[in-house]
Amino acid sequence: MNKDLMNRAADNIRVLAASMVEKAKSGHPGGAMGGADFVNVLYSSFLVTDPDNPTWIARDRFFLDPGHMSSMLYAVLALTGKYTIDELKEFRQWGSVTPGHPEVHPERGVENTSGPLGQGHVMAVGCAIAERFLQARFGDWIAHKTYAFISDGGVQEEISQGAGRLAGYLGLSNLIMFYDSNDIQLSTETNAVTTEDTAAKYRAWHWNVIEVDGTDPLAMAGALEAAKEEKNRPTLIIGKTVMGRGAVTADGASYEGKCSTHGNPLSKSGACYEKTMENLGADPADPWHIWEDVKKLYDDRAALLREEVKARREAEAAWRAANPEQAAVLDGYLAGKLPEIDWKAIAHKPNIATRQASADVLAELAKKVGNMIVASADLANSDKTDAFLKNTTPLANGDFTGAFLHCGVAELTMAALMNGIALHGGVIGACGTFFVFSDYMKPAVRMAALMELPVKYIWTHDAFRVGEDGPTHEPVEQEAQIRLMEELRNFKGEPSMLVLRPGDAAETSVCWKMAMENDKTPTALILSRQDIPDLPASSGDRYQEALGAEKGGYVVVDTANPAVTLVANGSEVSLLVEVANQLAAEGVAARVVSVPSIGLFECQTEAYRHSVIPADGKVFGLTAGLPSTLRGVVGAHGEVFGLDHFGASAPYKVLDEKFGFTAPAVLALVKAYIKK
Repeated sequence: MNKDLMNRAADNIRVLAASMVEKAKSGHPGGAMGGADFVNVLYSSFLVTDPDNPTWIARDRFFLDPGHMSSMLYAVLALTGKYTIDELKEFRQWGSVTPGHPEVHPERGVENTSGPLGQGHVMAVGCAIAERFLQARFGDWIAHKTYAFISDGGVQEEISQGAGRLAGYLGLSNLIMFYDSNDIQLSTETNAVTTEDTAAKYRAWHWNVIEVDGTDPLAMAGALEAAKEEKNRPTLIIGKTVMGRGAVTADGASYEGKCSTHGNPLSKSGACYEKTMENLGADPADPWHIWEDVKKLYDDRAALLREEVKARREAEAAWRAANPEQAAVLDGYLAGKLPEIDWKAIAHKPNIATRQASADVLAELAKKVGNMIVASADLANSDKTDAFLKNTTPLANGDFTGAFLHCGVAELTMAALMNGIALHGGVIGACGTFFVFSDYMKPAVRMAALMELPVKYIWTHDAFRVGEDGPTHEPVEQEAQIRLMEELRNFKGEPSMLVLRPGDAAETSVCWKMAMENDKTPTALILSRQDIPDLPASSGDRYQEALGAEKGGYVVVDTANPAVTLVANGSEVSLLVEVANQLAAEGVAARVVSVPSIGLFECQTEAYRHSVIPADGKVFGLTAGLPSTLRGVVGAHGEVFGLDHFGASAPYKVLDEKFGFTAPAVLALVKAYIKK
């Protein structure tokens, strides 16, 4: 390794990164300039990718945690040929492929949408778990490294504790993380907020910790070599770097290590952009170049990679020839193909909680879906994900032949891990906890929706009927919050998330079917703790009728010329069926509609929606959450009864009585509404 050439290549990255920010008049040049030394060493000498097939499944992955350092990533990827100079010039502009924070685009080498600080490196942990999972099933030819880049801010984010603990516990030796330790953050030096011993912390989590000069390419190369040889632990390379490395003032004095370069173009930070370009070896009037010696460095690396990838592909071909059945299974996993599942045949006992119905489904999935990892945040026996566990074993240090992940009490970490598993490809991720704790998971759920990742969320204990646990554990506003994700649309006009709250066991099977077949967005399954009466089936085939849920909403109980249409989802549907029966006994015809997915229902044709919920008739909605949850489907002319307050501590049947969720109480509300 030629140290002078490596420093020059890092300077080229610094020039491009700082120029992108300068041209955009917006961005974060300081961190990008300081981290350039490491990413140059990584990309020019260590990261194994296929120059001709960037989505090759066995490629090494690089996950950027501090997304504000995107200009650094785009610059080094430009050296590999993934971006053009003209594309770098469009940094942070409308319609560009170089947005202010990276957005997932594996074809261009961007493995993750970085999102808020902390999540990126947790996605890397999830990716490393997925790699170990597949390697345990298909052999070493598919093995690869996952590299992560974390900043002082990412280390400070609370989510880093869950990631550090789990990666160390699982012994993810395929995970190598570089800590860009420059002692500077956005508004202060780091010593103004922390004096912790980061190296000691990670060693306590059983990481292999290496401390190096983050400006010395030879030292970092040595650290990476040592990390690659580590067989039992993840590795943290702590590199002491320099914020704004190479920045100077108008008179040529150093302007390195300043907070102001963190979030401002150099010309606005106190540094001089033109003098900095000169200091780094660029022409201030025309800095937009990949220098010839740097281009040759990366061209030579591409040639070496082609040889290495050729050998790896030959090993893959030999494995495929020797294991044709396994190869076919793997190809199915990578293509997202699901096995044949007889959803209707999944047996449920009568009148059970939907979390138990979900358990019945999970037990079947554990037997049929060989590439599914299910996780729980220390609630497996209560969110009923343990039904999946009973048919597999937990992932463990040195043993990834199982398919269940005990995450401990770390809901946000768990959700971000699922994103990393999904980003890797070939593995389906699902995770469970109580619905009220979706509050902890929301930042990662949003990222899954933004990246269009098919993660499955199993959220149980879905309403105030958690009862004796009290209002802290009773979701009231959570359904409305999560259903806002259904209102967000992707560029195809589809909901960015599928949210399903089934009304009985049959609907739960159908909703799981929908979740497993949904490979475009995340899916939420919102499930009851308490038992729920099975909904009626006029045809005698409840599962067949429950397939109406695939359109988001459908008629459960119908009648000619209904005086009112009663609308709900989840456990409130069976209550409305009881109310409808009492109305019928009084000579009042009522239709009952179940809408497990409001977003999906709203995507149906107007003709279908009006065939289910008449546009000109009386409509009454019932929800155990905020009334706004159902307002969109009930319509402005309808009426919704729900909660406008938190829950309380009492047995759930007492709460039903106190809050007015009994058949007599709802019947009185409906009759009063009909008379209006």
